[in-house]
Formats: sequence, C-alpha cells, structure tokens
Amino acid sequence: MKTIRIIAPAKFIDKKIVFDAKSFLENNGFRVEIGEYCLGQHYYFSGTDRERAIDFQRAIDDDDVDIVLCARGGYGSIRIIDKIDFTKFKKCPKPIFGFSDVTVFHNHIQSHFGIPTVHSTTPLNFKINTNDSLQSLIDVFNGKEVSYKFGSHPQNIQGQVTAKVVGGNLSILHSLIGTDSDVSYKGKILFIEDLAESIYAIDRMMWGLKKSGKLQGVVGLMVGGFTDIKDTNPSFGKTLIDVVLEHVEHLKIPVCFNFPAGHIEDNRAVVLGQEATLEIYQKKVKFNQKGITELIL
Repeated sequence: MKTIRIIAPAKFIDKKIVFDAKSFLENNGFRVEIGEYCLGQHYYFSGTDRERAIDFQRAIDDDDVDIVLCARGGYGSIRIIDKIDFTKFKKCPKPIFGFSDVTVFHNHIQSHFGIPTVHSTTPLNFKINTNDSLQSLIDVFNGKEVSYKFGSHPQNIQGQVTAKVVGGNLSILHSLIGTDSDVSYKGKILFIEDLAESIYAIDRMMWGLKKSGKLQGVVGLMVGGFTDIKDTNPSFGKTLIDVVLEHVEHLKIPVCFNFPAGHIEDNRAVVLGQEATLEIYQKKVKFNQKGITELIL
C-alpha cells in the first residue's frame, strides 16, 4: 500500500477539505498522512516559511512516504524553495503532485535534477473535480499510463509531436524567467494554464516568454484552462486564443487549445519532465504518456 503525505507549501486550507480528501484517497487504497503544519494558519499561509519548509523537507526525505501531494496552491512556494535540501531527493526521488503555485516546485526540480513531477488536481478541488480528473490522479498514483482523447478546438494547429512536457501556471512561469528555478523549454512541449487574468496581462506574459527566448525551440503547445479571463474597457481587441496564436503561430508547431488541465473541473494529471506524444487532428486530440512507476518504489 502506497503512502501519500499531504502538505500545504503555500496558502492555508480548511481542515475539513483535507480530511475529506484523506478519506477519498484511503477509500481508493492509499495510506494517507498529513504534514505537521498542513492544517495550520499563519496569516495567509498554512504556516511560517520555516514551518512549511519543514513539512516539505520531511515529506521528500521520509523513506516511508511514496507520494507527496500538495493540498492546494495560492502563493508561497517561491518563499521556501531555497530552504529545501534536495540531497536525499536526488538519490531517492518521489513524485510531487499539485498545480498552480506548485509550478515553482515542478520547474525547480526539473531544472536542477531532471526528475519528473506531476501537474494534477489537489485536495482543495476534489469536491468539484470531474470523475475523469480524479481517476487520472489515482491512475498516475498507481503508475498507470496517461492516455486522454478529447474533441479538437477549431483553432487548433494540427500536427503530431513526441517530446518531454514542461510548464504549468503561466503567471508562475513568467515570474521564474531568469531565476535558478527556470527550466528550458527547448525541444519540449509547453503546457500553460492560468486563472483570473486580464487578456492584456496574458499578452504581456507571452511577450515576456517570447523576448526572453523561452518560446524559441518549443516543439508543441498545450493550452489548458484559462478560467475567469477578463477584458478591459475599452476592450483589448483580441481574444485569449488570438493572443496565444500571435506569439506562437510563426513557430509552425502543433497547438492544442482546451487541453483538460488547469483551474477547471476537468483537471487531469500530466507528468511534467516526462516524454509524451501529442496528436492533434481536425476532430480529435490524443495525449499519451508512460506512467511514473519507476519513481514510486
């Protein structure tokens, strides 16, 4: 029986949500532990920077823990990333699951160690997630292959590509440019998603990726949920899709809109730092990855 440790490296979370998630995971055959400071609150955060770092450190160092599941995003991961000692993790890696602010950990770990992590839903969202989303989480916990098929968006750019996947929350990716937690996108499939941003802000972040050279060498793009996107008054004059295509169309790469991951109910697991095959056709999209059994001993 695999052991999951739930930690909260960023914003605080309601205790009931964590205990409900614990019950759900136990009913699916896992042993579940809760980090010492996961249920606490220090102003906006689940604990002080030191406390949150301690929980993360213990989770990745504990030989009895197979899976590290972040309870939620919010903000705070960047404040503790440099406090973590990854010495043991490099020798005995274990998968870290989460999304949104957890993008900091995903990119830092891939940049420094090349170890896969998993962009997935979190306990905060279990109650609203689709069955497909929750099943994808359980499947990846169990090392099963990732395989998704869904309808093609009319503005997709067709094509097929096999490469490692990188990315996560666009705002976080943009904030990491030029830092030691940034990861190369060259030769990779880039995945992006975001929440509650204005179209002009997304355009600004895409310009940041473009002018920093991050988009040069990307071989595929998966655009996940961009939820609660706002326009300005007067209007910016472009849709989200217009903005994205303006920055990547010249790359002549496959582009998939409405990929089922992000701040949406159907937030399916994607293994970052691991090879995947993305096939975009006129009427359907296929996405396949091997599991991560080798990380769950």
